Amino acid sequence: MSGGDTRVQNLAKILVGYSTKVKEGDVVAIDGESAAAPLLLAVYEEVLKAGGQAMLNVALEGQVAAYFKHASDKQLEWISPFAEWMVDNADVRIAIGASTNTRELSGVPPERQTLRQSATGDLMTRAMKRAAEGEFRWCYTLFPTSAYASEAEMSLADYEDFYFGACLATDPEPLTAWKRASEETTRLADWIEGHEEVRVTAPGTDIRLGIAGRKFIPCVGDNNMPDGEFFTGPVEDSVEGEVSFHLPAVIGGREVSGVKLRFESGRVVDASAERGEEYLLKLLDTDEGARTLGELGIGTNYGIANGTREVLLDEKIGGTVHMAVGGSYPESGGENESAVHTDLVCDLRLGGKLEVDGVVMQEDGRFVV
Repeated sequence: MSGGDTRVQNLAKILVGYSTKVKEGDVVAIDGESAAAPLLLAVYEEVLKAGGQAMLNVALEGQVAAYFKHASDKQLEWISPFAEWMVDNADVRIAIGASTNTRELSGVPPERQTLRQSATGDLMTRAMKRAAEGEFRWCYTLFPTSAYASEAEMSLADYEDFYFGACLATDPEPLTAWKRASEETTRLADWIEGHEEVRVTAPGTDIRLGIAGRKFIPCVGDNNMPDGEFFTGPVEDSVEGEVSFHLPAVIGGREVSGVKLRFESGRVVDASAERGEEYLLKLLDTDEGARTLGELGIGTNYGIANGTREVLLDEKIGGTVHMAVGGSYPESGGENESAVHTDLVCDLRLGGKLEVDGVVMQEDGRFVV
């Protein structure tokens, strides 16, 4: 796909002008994989036009696989001074995933990935804190590749149409598209806030999460593209019950599917998966906070209908909820800290129900409030 595709230009305009609102003098880190070159270049141009100071950081195809193959433990624990500087000083970060092989890390021993995750945990915590304080703006998106298309069981051309459509990059007025599309998400976030408890029931699922005093944040295209959810950090010790996650996900380069978690007093006490169980269990043992739920999110994007094995998209599906083990976003009032933040998606369109203090908010994937 060429950078001349107007959808690529429109997506770049959305990322720079709407999502991160780059202004004159902003230091902007643009990170991505080489397969995203058309979008990286378009974003770079938009940042320059906005008066920002652009820093482009591109990973080569195969670089991550080479890193995990050859790096010693000492190298896995090393943090680049550039990464440290960026987390503490950049005003904006725009990151673009463009994997050409979503399974290239499947053979890496999971403890090597969790070691790296532990090492970078402090960076993630610092970035989340600066973002919560309004000092750091960030957005993550994908660039359509054959690898993502095959995970979604689509042709590349169909996946491009689907992806750019989901990002509203086909809208004639791309800069205001997300504001218009997000009114309902904002309304639902306002409706749920101030309650005490959410209960989710679905096949294999009956779980209660305390939300007293927590803030629900409507996601309107500022941190993720595409977007469409509202989320909070549940009260850490309140989560009770069990949940089955129906949509498979590719996490850390390997498929994890058929996940079931059981919570007592807010902690995962039992975990299993049909695929990727060893990796899941290692992930949950990364650190003290990895077995606590850091996020409850409720999807509102009905333009994304089917699972794609890519959580950025699947967690937004209208009629699903997702729960993330690990770190919570401080702006939600969540207090859990962890190097892990792994989202898993539970589909409520299969006879599920979402109740808030006993009132049905959503049934069979449709909002009824």
